[in-house]
Amino acid sequence: MPTLVLGTRNRKKLGELTALLEPLGLKLATLADFPESIEIDETGDSFAANAALKAAQQARHLQQWVLGEDSGLAVDALQGSPGIFSARYSGEGATDERNNERLISELAGVPLDRRTAHYVCSAALSDPTGTIRVASEGICRGRILESPAGSGGFGYDPLFEIVECHQTFGELAPAVKSVLSHRSRAMRTLVPSIQELLASGRWK
Repeated sequence: MPTLVLGTRNRKKLGELTALLEPLGLKLATLADFPESIEIDETGDSFAANAALKAAQQARHLQQWVLGEDSGLAVDALQGSPGIFSARYSGEGATDERNNERLISELAGVPLDRRTAHYVCSAALSDPTGTIRVASEGICRGRILESPAGSGGFGYDPLFEIVECHQTFGELAPAVKSVLSHRSRAMRTLVPSIQELLASGRWK
């Protein structure tokens, strides 16, 4: 069975990716399955650049097909911040809680109708030579609440409200989030291209 390595150590992100990619019939592995896997410096200037870096460098090192993914939150009132720095928004040793606290602080006094934001997920698939074979991006639009709601998801999910649903990603059932989220949209774009690679026999 062909193997695809999911190039992240974030357990909650891995859970979402596994659920979205399992129907492909691939053997899904994680970096935890490869003690020799390396840390990739996210030096790109965009989500897409970081996803490609994580996929290509890890794939060359492991000699495996690797899916790299980079995602985060862009808030309009903050000129797109935290953006590619979403995971480390509150500085060294950042946690989801501290990142959320900083976001709430940065948006203090901003009315609800100006707290629009969107999640972005960029994904890149590299073959074992480090060549990016497929890339995709998904976006999910919403707004940032003044205080967290719900304990599901991770990252900024308890603050990110899907306006049409009147619930945050922290409140929505996982099955609903898996349809609406930026990550699921990026994977839905990627899946047909992966299926073509598998059918063509080029996945070696």
